[in-house]
Amino acid sequence: MIDLKDKINSLVKKYFKQVVEIRRHLHQYPEISFQEYKTSEYIVSLLDSWNIKYQSGIAHTGIVCFIEGKNPDKKTIALRADIDALPVEEKNSLPFKSKNKGVMHACGHDAHTASLLGVILILKELKGFFEGTIKFIFQPAEEKLPGGAKQMIEEGVLENPATEIIIGQHVYPELPCGKIGFKKGTYMASSDEIFLTVKGKGGHGAIPNKITDTVLVTSHIIVALQQVVSRLSPSGIPTVLSFGKVIANGATNIIPSEVNIEGTFRTMDETWRKQAHKEITKITTSIAQGMGAEVDIEIKVGYPVLVNDEQTTNNAINYAKEYLGSNNVEKLDYRMTAEDFAYYSQKIPSTFYRLGTSSDPENVCPLHSPTFNIDEESLRTGMGTMSYLAIKFLND
Repeated sequence: MIDLKDKINSLVKKYFKQVVEIRRHLHQYPEISFQEYKTSEYIVSLLDSWNIKYQSGIAHTGIVCFIEGKNPDKKTIALRADIDALPVEEKNSLPFKSKNKGVMHACGHDAHTASLLGVILILKELKGFFEGTIKFIFQPAEEKLPGGAKQMIEEGVLENPATEIIIGQHVYPELPCGKIGFKKGTYMASSDEIFLTVKGKGGHGAIPNKITDTVLVTSHIIVALQQVVSRLSPSGIPTVLSFGKVIANGATNIIPSEVNIEGTFRTMDETWRKQAHKEITKITTSIAQGMGAEVDIEIKVGYPVLVNDEQTTNNAINYAKEYLGSNNVEKLDYRMTAEDFAYYSQKIPSTFYRLGTSSDPENVCPLHSPTFNIDEESLRTGMGTMSYLAIKFLND
């Protein structure tokens, strides 16, 4: 009888160099959300060379491919990787540094994609050892609303055949290479974008009684909105409301007629999320009107709360411990960051886990930074673990 762990480790060793080369190619040629045309073409060229059947052009640049085991109609699971990059100018000194100015794989999606391609190479050789079908999803636009996951789902990515569970992984520089981390249940926050425009009669700063001080109104709004977090949010529900952009384009003695504010609202509860939108609107409108100004309010509803299915995640943890050893599987806390994998988690049982990528977790460059990089040894863990999980979920 095949020793699954040993066989996968042997195939990881066989394909590791090739997967590193794939990752470096992807890193050199990053593309931003919904513009991943060359990335998609590159993935398709590999699938063609490996004789893997696929569908392309889903959500413009997305790809779905399949490997069928024994009794392919018995069960279908999906594995997902995101393929887009960020509008960040890379500052690493690497031989495979980004060649696309102002664009960088600063969130590790190159590693996600390369790892999943490695899983395809491994499972292609092991298709006689598992039941059912594995669906591989290469998804565009994780980094930009409304998110590629939402569009791929709308275009039927979880159908034909119907998918029973979905698994995703994401690089995590705070964990060392060789380790992965899980959290059962609610894991990542919803993410909404807040756009406010305070309007009034601008004019000379020396005669504020003749104008509307839009800057002062804005400052009151920003301060007052913090009560959404500190006073109005239900006890025990993590909530964040932050404003990162305020444009009051006046001068030392000119109050502008318009001030633009942009921020983010995040929480871990969908019911409270909807109520908070009403509270933000009510507080903002009340203050603006009370101070003689008008305000336009736009709340762009973004990604939902990401919930890892309890049973699916518990099974994944146990499988991961079999493959990596219990000491290499960590328990994680919730995160106020967001992920459009959450759309999948709303549709079918899912688990989204973290892949340790650092050789020095105490001194790492964070995700989305211009010097972010991974220890490529982590790709061994990434493709090996996901291969093992896939087979165990299909066969157990």
